[in-house]
Amino acid sequence: MRKITIWFLATIAVVVLLFNYRTSTRPDSSPSTGTVGDAGVPGVAPVDPGTSRRTVKRSGSTTVANGPIVQTKRGRVQVQAQISGGRITEITPMTVPNSNNRSREINKRAVPQLRTEALAAQSAQIDAVSGATLTSDGYKESLQAALDDVHFKANP
Repeated sequence: MRKITIWFLATIAVVVLLFNYRTSTRPDSSPSTGTVGDAGVPGVAPVDPGTSRRTVKRSGSTTVANGPIVQTKRGRVQVQAQISGGRITEITPMTVPNSNNRSREINKRAVPQLRTEALAAQSAQIDAVSGATLTSDGYKESLQAALDDVHFKANP
């Protein structure tokens, strides 16, 4: 009888633990999920929750456009594009997935590569970074929307 009781309690404990297990593929829904100011990704600005919407600001010949927050399977992605003199001069990732160490490591490598490719191409029509397909897709979608908002056309 004692062995059966111990077996039964152990089984219940395992079942409870399994139901409480959180996988890394599930995006975190907390408000700070996508902000990466402290995530160790180079060039990523911390996001002020009040400015994370799509916005366009013009100052002289410089236009700054925030793309929308794009929800991916791994988390949120949002970029900001700066356009000056008919060219994309800067792309700042405002939000990238960082809910776990793997996402932070992937984005530490992928985000600068996406930025470099987009600046070279002067558009959002860039290749995805291997191993960071979801972030790449979100990055391209947010960047394209930001460029569309300011009616940006690349100069040949």
